[in-house]
Amino acid sequence: MKEKISALIEKHKEIWKFIKFTFTGASTSILEMAAFAFFQYVVFKSMNQTPVTDNAVLDFLGIEYKGYMYSYFISAVIGYTASFIMNRKLTFKADSNVFISTVIYIAMVVFTIAFNTWFGAFLGTLIKNKGYDSFIIVMLTKLVVMIVPTLWTYPLQRFVIHRQTNSNAKEVKEDE
Repeated sequence: MKEKISALIEKHKEIWKFIKFTFTGASTSILEMAAFAFFQYVVFKSMNQTPVTDNAVLDFLGIEYKGYMYSYFISAVIGYTASFIMNRKLTFKADSNVFISTVIYIAMVVFTIAFNTWFGAFLGTLIKNKGYDSFIIVMLTKLVVMIVPTLWTYPLQRFVIHRQTNSNAKEVKEDE
């Protein structure tokens, strides 16, 4: 049975990597969702009604409330940090230069967090202004905001950030 599973994994290596990426993403997403709920409903609860004032950029982006903005930002940082470590070590078994990988990852994450902060705060403002800001709706919105970046994060992590050098590829192949 073990040989059949190993053969199946070997035959479908890329699918297996995406499955591991998905499970890693789910694990770190649970962490991010828990952090978000904590910040949204405990730490910044009083700021969910506090408008962002005197900031033309945030006003232009449709971000109106500080609590949503801070909660999305901090929870995203926590989730992406855990994701980097788990994907580097477990999913892709990368051995590329960790400094370069970290710099590229940070650039990707800065873009992604900026997107998530804008998109999440925009949707949070929208659902609040429409009167749909219940816990379930807010958490479903957070989940949607977290899933969208997979469109660019998987290809970048798989083929750019968490590469395997040729020296390690043979060893990793033998380990699987």
